[in-house]
Amino acid sequence: MDLALSLLSLTAIALVLGALFLWKRDGYRRQALLMLVLAAILAGNIVIWTLPGPSGSTLSAEAEKQLPK
Repeated sequence: MDLALSLLSLTAIALVLGALFLWKRDGYRRQALLMLVLAAILAGNIVIWTLPGPSGSTLSAEAEKQLPK
């Protein structure tokens, strides 16, 4: 689960950097905006998986418990 969250974080960062690069080029504003939207969705998923719920545990910790050892 840690690997998946790390990849999500790196992908969100890469999308933001790519969107900033594309924003400066003419004709690519829509793609840059879509990349920023996708980065925001990925960041939201990271928050959902890592924010503790009412019981104090996170979704990623609960998923770790479910994995066979």
